[in-house]
Amino acid sequence: MPARRPRLAPARAHDELIESLAQLRVELELPAGFAEEVDAAARAAARSVPTDPVGAGLDDLRELEFLTIDPAGSTDLDQAMHLERTATGATLHYAIADVPAYVEPGGPVDDEARERGQTLYAADGRIPLHPVEISEDAASLLPDRDRRAYVWRFELDEGARPVSTTLRRAVIRSRRQWTYVDAQEAIDAGTAPVTLQALAWFGTQRLARESERGGASLNVPEARIVPDDDGDGYRLERDAPLPVEDWNAQVSLLTGMAAAELMLRGGVGVLRTMPAADADDITAFRAQTVALGLPWREDIAYGDYLRDLDRTDPAALAILDAATGLFRGAGYVAFDGTPPADPIQSAIGAPYAHTTAPLRRLVDRWSLVVCDAIANGHDVPPWARESLAALPKIMGRSDALANRLEAGTLDRVEAAQLSGREGHTFDAVVLGRRNGGARVQLVDPPVAAKVAGLDAPAGTTVRLRLRSADIATGEVVLEPTA
Repeated sequence: MPARRPRLAPARAHDELIESLAQLRVELELPAGFAEEVDAAARAAARSVPTDPVGAGLDDLRELEFLTIDPAGSTDLDQAMHLERTATGATLHYAIADVPAYVEPGGPVDDEARERGQTLYAADGRIPLHPVEISEDAASLLPDRDRRAYVWRFELDEGARPVSTTLRRAVIRSRRQWTYVDAQEAIDAGTAPVTLQALAWFGTQRLARESERGGASLNVPEARIVPDDDGDGYRLERDAPLPVEDWNAQVSLLTGMAAAELMLRGGVGVLRTMPAADADDITAFRAQTVALGLPWREDIAYGDYLRDLDRTDPAALAILDAATGLFRGAGYVAFDGTPPADPIQSAIGAPYAHTTAPLRRLVDRWSLVVCDAIANGHDVPPWARESLAALPKIMGRSDALANRLEAGTLDRVEAAQLSGREGHTFDAVVLGRRNGGARVQLVDPPVAAKVAGLDAPAGTTVRLRLRSADIATGEVVLEPTA
């Protein structure tokens, strides 16, 4: 390897990447902002929707010390929780932003949200589902402010199984906005508030329940795009989730399963489903684990096998990449009367509904109002019932766009990470074979790419030479070294 690494001048690389990301938005026809009519409606709702519990006819839960846990810098806070151990288990209050209060059915904000489907995330900024007056202020569960919320209350036994569940609209007040890093540090140091202390117990128990029902969590180290320390561009980080992230995710999973149960019992709603893996695919995957030296034994559940893999082992990375092929076919199913023939989300191992992110995902607003109606014995609002059937198509279109944006953004940032290093060699792990080549992940930087003509078994380490990295298109060309 040459002694020096010729790099593209940072300013040039930064400018090319910014231009490329902007062009990607144009190619995908992403909205640049909101029409004045939409912004005006959002401002009016933010001013007029009452947050006084008496005047609004809502439960007053401001005495509970709710908190939020989100990535650093988040301002669109959908969820807040209060969790406290009891003599028989725990009581969990999980508050979800009351977005329906701020979005008039059939109004400008609603119409625009149905066009967008979800908040879109890119390296150069997110494209919100709702105007910021709602998503980052009036409806966001920010600390030290009275906020409307749908509050799920779970009485849990010692295994964190729900013994009883209620859902009410209320006013809450979060005490603090925690980042995942700060929350994990406080838990580890023993200085965390009661909710975070109990979350470690809750998450461990719910992961055990996931194992019992045959669910599986991949927890693959994902590439995250973060700004450079000097603010001059972006870099990639690929880290396994912190334990608190998994525990926090289990709160949302519990709530989504409770929502699905309510909808199925009430005979109306919209579920997030995923078919079980095909038997032939499972057989092929099991054979691949044997070939990689980490056999999936017949007496070990699929989810348990994945959870126990060492994420630092190249063979394990190849197995996790192959496992994503079994987690496919996810979609939405709306029903009114006859429930779907197969209501299961197979990766979770139970019926499931998206209901905990209404600021960022359209379908969750319907889930909340439908569940509230069923749980409290009143009619589902006509606007929600009449538009249920349209949701799968809207969300499918939105998911496809989000996937294209994510892939295009990642490709361009990866190319920028490598641009200027043409001719240099890199260590890489082979994740699997792909159409006359192989899919690989470089060790440093953590770039994933397809290498044409590479004939190497999954799980092996190889040396690759960079031929080109085009920031404009995100195309990276690597070749095996002689």
